[in-house]
Amino acid sequence: MKKTTLTTLIQEAESAQKNAHAPYSGFKVGAAVLSTSGTVHAGCNVENTAYPLGQCAEATAIGNMITEGGSRLDAVVIQSPTNEPCYPCGGCRQKIAEFADDSVPVILVTRSGTTQQTTVGELLPHAFRYTHPTQKAG
Repeated sequence: MKKTTLTTLIQEAESAQKNAHAPYSGFKVGAAVLSTSGTVHAGCNVENTAYPLGQCAEATAIGNMITEGGSRLDAVVIQSPTNEPCYPCGGCRQKIAEFADDSVPVILVTRSGTTQQTTVGELLPHAFRYTHPTQKAG
């Protein structure tokens, strides 16, 4: 990935993080995804009083990508509000895997700007992916 592309992704994730709705945890997260078309889509976490109804930053960014006509991911950036990397939750790992190959980079950025890179496959080995059956059962 070009350095300028990574810089743009980080800037978009940081910008989205500022708009996070996290009145309960105070843990504001931003994310940005790069679609295979080269478009950057950002998102933030949106908490809800009924905790299961909240939405993670990664899910928001992916939803924005789909809304804007994208279909596949080339990269994911997650901006942490702390100096520790913010790994995606299990649900977001599966959401990312829905739209990305195992080799797609996931870059974790801390508040101080330290980056750590992993891949979709490392985050979610043996991800569940739907494959069309070749024969009907029965």
